[in-house]
Amino acid sequence: MKKILVIDDEPIVRTSCVRSLSPEGYEVKSASSGREGLELLENEPVNLVLLDLKMPDMDGIEVLKTIKNRWPETKIIMITGYSTVETAVKTLKLGAFSYLEKPFTPDTLLETVKEAFS
Repeated sequence: MKKILVIDDEPIVRTSCVRSLSPEGYEVKSASSGREGLELLENEPVNLVLLDLKMPDMDGIEVLKTIKNRWPETKIIMITGYSTVETAVKTLKLGAFSYLEKPFTPDTLLETVKEAFS
């Protein structure tokens, strides 16, 4: 079973990701901050991380760099409500697999996750 970790400070985003992905057969965990997400990864590696760009404790860029440094095989999809071309390009250059703009639909989320696993 493929394991996914959702790191986002917005409860509604975490809940909607879990609700969209669990019925598709993915094991989904969630964390409300970058630090919490990294702690979870220490104990249980995952195949894919859905990572918010703007969070209060650690921003998504910092978390992305840490994950890519420590778990280079883990794929990362950035999610943000503050999309700019510069930010998208920067995260992709740092190793993110893809980029999703909020609000996204369950179908768009599933499509992007399936792409990451193909």
